[in-house]
Parts: sequence; C-alpha cells; structure tokens
Amino acid sequence: MRRIVIVGGGYAGFTTAWKLEKRLKPHEAELVIIDPRPYMTYQPFLPEVAAGSIEARHAAISLRSHLERTRIIAGGATMIRHADKTVTVRPADGPDFVVDYDVIVVTAGAVTRVLPIPGADEVAIGMKHVEEAVAIRDRLLTAFDRASVLEPGPERRRLLTFAFVGGGFSGVEGFGELLSLATALLKSYPELHFSDLAFHLVEANSRILPEVTDAPGRWVVDFLRGRGAHVHLDARVVSAVDGHVELSNGEEFDANLIVWTAGNAAHPVISKHTDLPTDERGRVIVRADLRVGTDEDPVPDAWAAGDNAAVPDLASPVPGALTVPNAQHAVRQGKRLAANIAATLHGELPRAYRHDSLGVVATLGLGRGIFQYKGLVITGLPAWLMHRGYHVLAIPTWERKLRVLLVWLSALVVGRDIVSLLSVQDPRGAFVSGGVPHAR
Repeated sequence: MRRIVIVGGGYAGFTTAWKLEKRLKPHEAELVIIDPRPYMTYQPFLPEVAAGSIEARHAAISLRSHLERTRIIAGGATMIRHADKTVTVRPADGPDFVVDYDVIVVTAGAVTRVLPIPGADEVAIGMKHVEEAVAIRDRLLTAFDRASVLEPGPERRRLLTFAFVGGGFSGVEGFGELLSLATALLKSYPELHFSDLAFHLVEANSRILPEVTDAPGRWVVDFLRGRGAHVHLDARVVSAVDGHVELSNGEEFDANLIVWTAGNAAHPVISKHTDLPTDERGRVIVRADLRVGTDEDPVPDAWAAGDNAAVPDLASPVPGALTVPNAQHAVRQGKRLAANIAATLHGELPRAYRHDSLGVVATLGLGRGIFQYKGLVITGLPAWLMHRGYHVLAIPTWERKLRVLLVWLSALVVGRDIVSLLSVQDPRGAFVSGGVPHAR
C-alpha cells in the first residue's frame, strides 16, 4: 500500500485528501496530511468573520471530522527531501521527526508578505487565518467601548482610526466589511459620531483590485470614498512604529488597528527547504497535469497545486500565463489533483488542469458588492447576493453550508452580534486582577 503525504491542509490539500478518500479504496493507499492547524480555513469568509456576519468556527472546516481515512499529523513541515522521499515535521511539542512517503503532494499555500517596514511586525495583524479575523473584529468593538467614555481628542481619534495595507481582494473586502460594521455600530453608541471614525486603505499601485478591469476598480474607489473612507493610491507605508503610520506621500496618522494584506509570499518550506524545482518566486514548478517538473523533465511521484504552485493557465490567451492564487483555482486544482493521482495508481493517464474563470465577486460591506465576468459588471445588492450565493456553494461540505446559511438567516432577523471577546486573548486577566477593571 502506497503512502500519499499531503503537505498543507488548505483548500487544495483538504480537497485533494477529501476526493482521494472517495476515489481510492482503503487498501490502495494510506493518506496523510501534515499541517500545524487542525482545520482548513475558508479564507473568502474571513472579511465576514471580521465583521461578525459569520461565526469564526463556521469558516474553519475540521480535518478530523471530514477526513475519515486520512491520518492527520499536527505539525509544520520544515524540510521536503524528495531524493530520500522524506518530510521533516516540527510539532508544537517534542522533537522534530521524519515522515516517509511514496507520493508527495505539496499544497502548503502561501504566507502573508511582510516588508521590512519599521514597526509593522510589532503592531500589524494579517488576515489569512480565523484567529486574525476574530482579533480584528474584537479590536474594533473594544475600541468603540473605550472611545465612548473619552472626550473628543487625539486618543479618541486614535482609537477609532483603522488602516488596511494592500488593495487586493482580501484588503478591499476586509476594509469594506469593517467600515460597514463600524458605521452600523454608531447607532448603539450615541456618544460617538461618524466624524470620529477614520478608515484608511493604502495601496502602492495606482489602482486597487487587480483582478478586475480599470473601470470597476475606479468605481470601488469612488464608492469607498463616498462612504467616508480615505483611499491612498500610489502610496506606501514607510513606518508604523507604535501605530503611527507614515506614508510615502507625506501623509501620517495614528492608528489603533493596522491590518496587513499587502500580498502573499512563498511558503518558507517551498522557497528554501526542498529539493523540488521552484521558480524565481519560490513556487513549485508544475506541468499542466499538476505533476511537479516540466514536460521535458518530470519529477516522479511528486504533485503540487494551490498558491505554492506555478500552475500553467491553459484558459488564458496569454502564452506562459499562470493561474492566479485564489480559492476558485485551489479547490478545482485539488479535485483535478485527486483524479490524476487516482488515475496514475490505476494505470491511467492524468488530465491537464483547465478552468475558465467564473468571474470575480467581492463584498464591500453588508448589502454592497461588485461582480465582473468579462465585460459584464454588476454592483450593489445584486452583486452582494451573488457573492453570498457563490461562496455558500463553494465552501466544502454540506454541514458548513448549512451552518453559514443559518447564521446569515438569523442575522437578517436579529442583526449582527456586537459583543467583543477580546479578553479571551488574556484569559487569566480577571483571575489575576481579582476582577478589578483595567488592572495591570
């Protein structure tokens, strides 16, 4: 029985294991997933988690609950040596250990790209994981409570100033959802006014949302500015020491919350700690059928997909184009990967991955969105409904679809929950302080 080891339990990794369980009989292969987190995060829902529209756990899919025949190894891969067919794993506790394999599937994904900007690594929060989205939400809600008892002034203004760095889909959706939540919160805080809020979106390029064309991108900028947001284009953060943000265009402000969504970087185990072939950006080189290597020089028993793989985009008219790193491709690549691995084990030929884009859709806050498919652009409530419809269909497992739908339906009746649980980040605080508020 061959051992298939999948490095990474994200979209592509989870989907590959999930589909392999259906395609392979128990005696055909032993399936193993290596990931430090025991769940797959459905990242398109993180902006709504941050806004309180979705419960945090509903954006996370338990690996152990849904992968019945796959062994889950809780740890991070630190080295992949295909020459020896081994993966070195570092668990949270105990020494590193080695896992042998017959077939390797690399779906480690990408990590948040952090630039060497003073103060950024000390104060900024990413938005690639559920715990980050929850922390963003709780930070905003707590800021409202703290600001509501202060007189107008610098400290109140700082508490209610929020900055997003990066104008891609994650940044724009998170920004729009948090702005929508903050605006809605004002009716519960009569001490505060809209003029007290300051939302800053910083993008180094001259436009946001590179996945859409120029006109829809400009519409989103105008829409956000029309809601009172500050959108800084052609601007870079040059310093964020102690939350004081300085931009390359000379503007500066103090922010209580800085969310870093300025692109992705290659996963360290792929870019630095493997003998598999990688490109200049640290992604695994794969063929159109998702085998590692090239048509002229394939690597036996090695496959890759998702954000950590340079997958040829056969649907693009541009020669040499690669698929963009998003959930739409990662999930479908996982399905094709499982089918191809099963085919090779059964003596059949694998098929090339090809997926024509279904369009792009983004939420810009409750009841607001934008959708584009080729020349067709839809904005407002219809686009927002399309966003929710698409993602509730796309999230794996019927159990998660049902949970998300029930939360959305209940929110229509009773509204979003505005309770902050920031104290869970310091669960011993009340015990140590004896219940004295703000004890240090």
